[in-house]
Parts: sequence; C-alpha cells; structure tokens
Amino acid sequence: MATFFNQATLTYNNNVTSSNIVTGELLEVLSVTKTAVPDSYRPGDAVTYVVSLVNAGPLPYTGLTVTDDLGAYPLGDGQAVPLTYVEGSAQYYLNGVLQGDPVVTDREPLAFAPITVPANGNAMLIYAATANGFASPAEDGEIANTVTVTGGGLNTPVTATETIAATSEPMLTISKAISPDTVVGNGQVTYTFVIQNSGNSPATAEDNLVVTDVFDPILDLVSVTYNGEALTEPDDYTYDEATGLFRTVEGRLTVPAATFVQNDEGQYVVTPGIGVLTVTGTV
Repeated sequence: MATFFNQATLTYNNNVTSSNIVTGELLEVLSVTKTAVPDSYRPGDAVTYVVSLVNAGPLPYTGLTVTDDLGAYPLGDGQAVPLTYVEGSAQYYLNGVLQGDPVVTDREPLAFAPITVPANGNAMLIYAATANGFASPAEDGEIANTVTVTGGGLNTPVTATETIAATSEPMLTISKAISPDTVVGNGQVTYTFVIQNSGNSPATAEDNLVVTDVFDPILDLVSVTYNGEALTEPDDYTYDEATGLFRTVEGRLTVPAATFVQNDEGQYVVTPGIGVLTVTGTV
C-alpha cells in the first residue's frame, strides 16, 4: 500500500494561492509469495521454488517480469550467486492450468517474461535451482533469495523473500587400505579404515556408527586403535575368530564435523573431519 499526496495552485493577477493537501492511498491488488521445497539444502542438491501471484482486481496484469536474484550476496567488489537455475525446469500455470514453458530472459538474475495474471485469478511459476559452491555448507549457512515482480502497469515492484538453511547433518564416507599388500604366512598385516565427515555436524555416539568387516584370511588380532587410542573387546568391538567377523560397538566411534573456508574466488572449500580405525593382526 502506497500513500500519495496532491496539492493544487491557483494563479490570478500575479498572485499564487495553494489549495489544501489531499492524501490518498494506492492499494495494489497484486500479491506474490515464494515457497521453497525442501526448506533446507545440501551443496549440489536442487531446491524447487514455487512463486505464486494472486490478482484480486477486476483487470488482468499483462507484460509482467518476474525476477529472482538467486540469493546473490556481496563478495568483495562484486557479488556471489549461491544458486544455479536448472535449465528447462520452469513451469507456468494460470488458474491452475499448465501453460507453455515460460520464457527465460536472463539467468543471473533469473528472469521470466512476459507473465500474465488473470483478473481475480492467479499465476504460478515453479522452477528448480541447485545450491552451488557459493552456498555456505556451514551449520549457520543460509540462502535468502528474493523474487521481484515489475512492469505490467504496477506502480511499485512487488517482492517476496524465501530463506532456506543448510542441512545440519554428518555426511560420512569410508575407505580401506592394507599394509603391506603382500603378506607371508604368519606375517603381520594392518587394515586402516579412514572415515571422513564432509557434513557440518559431528557424528556423535547418538549416530551409532558401526564399522563391520569380515577378514579373509582370518586374523589373529594384535591391536585395534581409533585415532591412535587402543580399543578393547568387548567394550569397543567384537571379533569372531572362527569367521573373521569384526564389528565395532555402536556409539564407540565419533567423527568431527568438517570445516569450511571461502577461497579467493568465493567458493567454499571443504576440509572433512577424519577418524582413523586400524586393525592389526597376523594371518
């Protein structure tokens, strides 16, 4: 709602007199909302945005431009854009009826035109964008992006903002190495398991991490350590000497969260948190 003021003047015989000032309010009948599905993101994952335009007036709006800033934020002398439009993902509805694909007139910022909203009706734009390397994966990371509607006889732009947060969770991978890779009978061998956490939350005892392996050939265990500290059976792991089945106890292994730093280009670089499990035995 915008307030406007108006005043008239009257001139006569080189005299000027002014009227009183009248005040009015201009009520826009076009509104816009924006919703993200899901309301959180992981780097590399796509988020679907739904932009809904509602026209409460008796006349249609035509020739509108809908612009999405894709979450752009200041970076140095320029800006970083943490979302990338997924080409071909856009759909355009009028009063719930699917129309032809909307015309994308720009990518950064993302713009659709021309858009129409029927009288006493609604229009909807649905499209997807991927969280890229400029999207913070940290626990307090978020993307706030704004859609702006202009043109079509609007007196002032109409805007809506949606904010999504980085998903807070551990993201684990495991790799295995053997040393030495050539072993003689009754020789000693060490298996090393490296657990990496690329997520913004630590893997804690409540996450119930378990490493399971079946050693073939079966080992006569000499030592088991995690991050250099000795583990003991059965508190920390179990081992079946008849089958070679090794299994850590739930909640005994934890892995710290990753750390995140923006490089000179503004991209986030991930340094995973690491946990190292070693199992040494003779074959």
